[in-house]
Amino acid sequence: MPTIARLPDLLISQIAAGEVVERPASVLKELLENSLDACSKAIQVHLEEGGVKLIRVTDDGCGIAREELTLALTRHATSKIVSLDDLERVGTLGFRGEALASVASVARLAISSRERGASHAWKLKAETGAEPEPAALMAGTVVEMRDLYYNTPARRKFLKAEGTEFAHCADAVKRLALTRPDVAFSLTHNGRNLFQFAPADSARRIADILGDDFLGAARRLDAAAGPLSIAGFAIDPTRATDAKDGQYVFVNGRFVRDKIISHALREAYRDVLHGSRQPAVCLFVTIDPALVDVNVHPAKTEVRFRDSRAMHQFVFHAIQRTLATAENREENRENRENRQNRENRGQTTVYPTPVTSASAGMTAPPSPLRYQDSLGIAEPAAAAYLAFARAAQDIGSPSYSSANPATTPQFLPSGAVDRAPQEVPLGCSSSPLGYALAQLHGIYILAQNARGLVLIDMHAAHERILYEKLKTAFDNRQIATQALLIPAVFSADPLDIAAVEEHAEALADLGFQIAPLGPNQLGVRSVPALLQSGDPAALARSLIAELREHGITQLATAHRNELLATMACHGAVRANRQLTLPEMNALLRQMEETERAGQCNHGRPTWTELPLDQLDKLFLRGQ
Repeated sequence: MPTIARLPDLLISQIAAGEVVERPASVLKELLENSLDACSKAIQVHLEEGGVKLIRVTDDGCGIAREELTLALTRHATSKIVSLDDLERVGTLGFRGEALASVASVARLAISSRERGASHAWKLKAETGAEPEPAALMAGTVVEMRDLYYNTPARRKFLKAEGTEFAHCADAVKRLALTRPDVAFSLTHNGRNLFQFAPADSARRIADILGDDFLGAARRLDAAAGPLSIAGFAIDPTRATDAKDGQYVFVNGRFVRDKIISHALREAYRDVLHGSRQPAVCLFVTIDPALVDVNVHPAKTEVRFRDSRAMHQFVFHAIQRTLATAENREENRENRENRQNRENRGQTTVYPTPVTSASAGMTAPPSPLRYQDSLGIAEPAAAAYLAFARAAQDIGSPSYSSANPATTPQFLPSGAVDRAPQEVPLGCSSSPLGYALAQLHGIYILAQNARGLVLIDMHAAHERILYEKLKTAFDNRQIATQALLIPAVFSADPLDIAAVEEHAEALADLGFQIAPLGPNQLGVRSVPALLQSGDPAALARSLIAELREHGITQLATAHRNELLATMACHGAVRANRQLTLPEMNALLRQMEETERAGQCNHGRPTWTELPLDQLDKLFLRGQ
């Protein structure tokens, strides 16, 4: 019969190392965290053979006393916590007291350290078990790890190629460098200096590591609520790519992979990303340490929030509000120009002060009186603006009485086209999207603003406007309906008819009145007023298909937005629809007042801008 026996200390440490030391990058991460916890201001990393042969981390931190060097290599020995209360409010990167002991059990480890004010340094080799010896070293600590898994060859076989292991090590350095821009970092591999980051502000460090392209394509984020705050950058949806490794999330300075935050990001980007594009972010979350548990896994990349729902909602709404505001194209353009200047002339990149949507975004236009008084516009132009402002209030919901809604104007109330003068206040700086010039191939609107030429995809833009209006109306249970003079009849199978009869009340909440007109026919008697320009039969078919597939319960939760997006797509103005200038301008004003107007419901961009300097380059002006 097998007997119970206590395992040897070395075997215990090797078992623990299986969780802490997965690869060289795991060792490097633990050593770097110790250096940062020691208040280091400069950290140097030297690697050989991807970190398998050598990892040397040199810092200028507070150092370790001679009498504590041996204790530092003992399991569960740490200077960072002393009680359960400390464990529940961890404010350091390391705290478990396992890393050095685990590394020493599977590699050859040596520590040299000198306290500030000490006469000299001391060096301890873990493998020999001897006492510390005097050594020459400036204030700080040097930790050397050699020959990873030399005594556990089975584990060593699982390591990847040198290039792969080095890439993981470099990524570990960059992650910690992102969260501590005040600390200098350098990395050398096989005697070659790979990078060196000087102390800088957060934006500069992000640009140094993630690239100027990311910074130029991202939106600045800064939000706070009670004990929570979040700052950083989130990629503009129209500039996102298919890369799946572009999410850097830090909680209290610790890089984490958290399902709650990842899900909040996906939800915030859900209807503004096109195709398989991914939300790239660099976010720094700050929270009271008592509200987050970091003692979940020895690798410390997983955390558990005391109120996970609150964290999810906070991150979701912070990202969503940032994406809902107009893209700060001026700031992004300046970032790109600064990058080009730095490349061409060797100048340092200057990161602009964040510009709010009130100063440089797509905001609601000023009132007509202030517009006229502040800019001194001539009376006909002011009258045109008044007509556009009136039209904007009625976009998507004009008077409707025709059985063929596709022929009804969508952007102006009845008679407004005749009242609105054709003069347009071109070049006015108060409207970010400017004023319409013409329509191109029945698809695009050409407009002029103070910076240059603006091109708008009219269907995509109108689709987003309708979508946001439908979401608001649905949330408020205020979807207005429009009765059809002649019902729109279409063929249906018995399951369709049964779904309509079963969900008649839910259909009414969505603005639809659909009823059987025969054994194989359904008739649409009313539709949402916002969608009256669409094909009633096509709208009804898509809605019934969603009801049959998901049922009303799921439709009211997870699939609600997908359905409303489909409805908006069917109801938006179609290609080859000829619009008048007042109708086009009314659409532009509505875009300026609509959240997330930069992307349609499928994540495609709705507008783009060609500044005058780009147009000048096309025609070689000034050259």
